[in-house]
Amino acid sequence: MSIRRRGAITAVALSAALTLAACGGGSDSGSATSDSAAKKADVATGGKDFGDAAQKTAAFGTDAKPGQFPRTITHAMGKTVEKKRPERVVVLDVGEFDNVVSLGVKPVGYAPTEGDESIPSYLKKDAGTPENVGTINNLNLEAIAKLKPDLILGSQLRAADKYKELAQIAPTVFSIRPGFTWKQNYLLNAKALDRLDQAEAKLATYEEKAKALGTAVGPDKPTVSMVRYMPGRLRLYGQDSFIGTILKDAGLPRPKNQQINDLAVEISPEKIDEADADWIFTGVYGDAKKTDRDTARGNPLWKNLTAVKDGRAKDVKDETWYLGLGVTAAYQVLDDLDGYLAK
Repeated sequence: MSIRRRGAITAVALSAALTLAACGGGSDSGSATSDSAAKKADVATGGKDFGDAAQKTAAFGTDAKPGQFPRTITHAMGKTVEKKRPERVVVLDVGEFDNVVSLGVKPVGYAPTEGDESIPSYLKKDAGTPENVGTINNLNLEAIAKLKPDLILGSQLRAADKYKELAQIAPTVFSIRPGFTWKQNYLLNAKALDRLDQAEAKLATYEEKAKALGTAVGPDKPTVSMVRYMPGRLRLYGQDSFIGTILKDAGLPRPKNQQINDLAVEISPEKIDEADADWIFTGVYGDAKKTDRDTARGNPLWKNLTAVKDGRAKDVKDETWYLGLGVTAAYQVLDDLDGYLAK
């Protein structure tokens, strides 16, 4: 058969696979129905499925023993059968990227956040060279299919409306959401990758590091305020966030207005004094010039905060403190906190 003819057949096969995907067939159960937008709202912040997302995710997984295949994985969108141990993995968010790399897997495809197509700097060393497959909110299904993955990892919050199509391309396993569920998501991903023992060991190391940080800070622990500047938004991050879980695990107290069981509370730049605490750590998503950071910091209320005047208001890396969403990023956040707070 000529090379040209083989290429034509490959193109036709790919087109057919994507057409079938759009029709919603496949071996995975569960579906992304027309109410997927409502589902996303429910699990985003404060919705009916937000608060118990961690508990629900912890119940997902498999009864298969290490090395046992085929195995069935229960997850946010139903059940998925894996015929063999995955080797070609596509990840649809930074959390899944962190998870697989921490377990020694170099993903073949990656969907970055909008506005930044680069591999997170803290993962570059071990990540290999994954292909871009769109962004977390605009996936390129054809690019994913061309990579011929044997596992796709993502979340209901990010891509519920693409689940049927993705499940036609390869076995697809979804958590409920990224964020404060990062530890449960990690274990779910590890079960799909047949690397649960490794993940449990990594989490045990994380817990030890968090406990050690709390001990190093001492009994008189300072309050910690988490501020993030985003285009059109200024947030104070709550307890049910990635950084919120890390601070809680280290036993570091929060200001009362951040002791909320939600992702964050939004404020205006004119109310930046609500960020008051013994320590203030700020992140910026994307281009700082497209946020209200300069406006907020130009406010006399900001300049008069004790933490600001005493040099205890620090800029931190957004890609680990807020976007990391995995154990590798969590290690780095704990190391950063140790450098700032430990006596």
